[in-house]
Amino acid sequence: MKVLLQRQAIRLRVNEEELARLLAGDSVENLTQFGSDYGWGVAVSLHAGEQAELLHGGGTYCRLMLPHEMIQALATRLPCRDGLGIRIALDDDSVLQLQFDVDVRDSLRQRGPHRRARSAQH
Repeated sequence: MKVLLQRQAIRLRVNEEELARLLAGDSVENLTQFGSDYGWGVAVSLHAGEQAELLHGGGTYCRLMLPHEMIQALATRLPCRDGLGIRIALDDDSVLQLQFDVDVRDSLRQRGPHRRARSAQH
C-alpha cells in the first residue's frame, strides 16, 4: 500500500493482492520505522458500516475502517483510474479527505482491459 499525506488529506493506493486481502477480511498495513524505537503507520480494514471511520493508535499509527460495500463496488469497476473520494468527519469538527485507489497498472495486468463496449453490445 502506498500512502501519501498532505495536510488534511490522505491518499491510499493498494494493489490487487492487497485489495483481495481487504475483501477477504484481512487488514493492510504500511509502517515506516524511524529507528528501532519509533515509527508511524496506517492500517486499513473493512467493516459493515456505511461510513468510513478513523481510529487513533496513540500517535504511532491510525486505522481507517472503510465500508466493505463501497470497496466491493469499486472492485467491480476495475480496472479504472477513478477511485473513491471519502470525507471523514473528525472529533474537532475538521475533515480528513481520503482518496482510495487501486493501482490501475496492476489491475490491467491482473484483470486485463475493461471492455465497456463489449458489455454494451450484449
